[in-house]
Amino acid sequence: MKIVIVGTLPPFRGGIAHFNYTLAKYLAKRHEVTGINFTTQYPNFLFPGKTQFEKSADGSEMRQRRLLSSVNPLSWFRTANAIASLNPDLIIFKYWMPFFAPAFGTVVKWVKRKMDVKILVICDNVIPHENRPFDDKLTRYFFDHVDHFIVMSEVVKEDLLSLYPRAHYTYSPHPVYNIFGDSIDMNKARKILGIESERVILYFGLIRKYKGLDLLIRAASVLKNKLENFTILIAGECYEDAGKYQALVKENKLETIVNLKLQFIPDKDVAVYFSAADIVVLPYRSATQSGIVQIAYHFNRPVVVTNVGGLPEIVPYGDVGYVVEVDNPKAIAAALLDFYQNNRYNRMVEKVREYKKYFSWEEFVKKIETLVD
Repeated sequence: MKIVIVGTLPPFRGGIAHFNYTLAKYLAKRHEVTGINFTTQYPNFLFPGKTQFEKSADGSEMRQRRLLSSVNPLSWFRTANAIASLNPDLIIFKYWMPFFAPAFGTVVKWVKRKMDVKILVICDNVIPHENRPFDDKLTRYFFDHVDHFIVMSEVVKEDLLSLYPRAHYTYSPHPVYNIFGDSIDMNKARKILGIESERVILYFGLIRKYKGLDLLIRAASVLKNKLENFTILIAGECYEDAGKYQALVKENKLETIVNLKLQFIPDKDVAVYFSAADIVVLPYRSATQSGIVQIAYHFNRPVVVTNVGGLPEIVPYGDVGYVVEVDNPKAIAAALLDFYQNNRYNRMVEKVREYKKYFSWEEFVKKIETLVD
């Protein structure tokens, strides 16, 4: 097939770019793939981080064109014309928030006027974490012209079917991210990061209210009286006021326990952080699925997740990690205490090595091929 992937690709940074780039790489083993990237993903005044770009990931090894601006309607028609000129059999979008629905929907409508082509959407979210008025209408503007859907969790499936009960879809969990290199020696990784503790607990990724970092910090205040010689390593750019987390650390007298690295972590450094950790915690208040779990699995690290969205679907309790109550620091602390006091690390690491085989990109590509056949 001739396939076009429309959306975020390198040099844009973040999980969507990682996903689209990796998917393109695996599809290209069997198909002809072209990427249509953004010129403007978010206007700078709407972007809460410092930069939208990853310097070390230019994506130059894949065939792509930067044409689409999320906020310039003229670019939507130019993009549609460029896609039609490629005469693809399939166009793939990844959808995570309604902000992009006008651009994506217009591209699809215009392309379909010119040619008969299949449209597939991979749904990160159908209903976003931070819902706003008119989100459903914007999503429908795009989805009304989509032929096939892939959902990566049961909760997203339910959201999709609430809008489109007859949607043609398949379920396929988020594949394991394998683009960050191999693990390095744990002691070496900790030395690089300046960590001397015997035990290291990692929070990784963007920091927003719904991701519950405050819950992990409060869990640390419970753990400090029950567990010795441990560090909570927090690595990620803050998309809200970082001061409230710094204040929470100080308020609970955790300055020697919580290591705040509130900055974007470049792709080249990801392996160091996961290699340094014993276990990864995702204390989310809401979720659909998470690429962070799949990065942890790539590095053979067990996880603690909350019982939200699709997270419990990919974390068999007691085998590769823990599923705990939402909004409950004591439950997070109890899971971590069990992990360390009962020496679960070696057994869980071996379980992760086996379990992650179910989340291959090759299987994800097969699901796409079967769905659109």
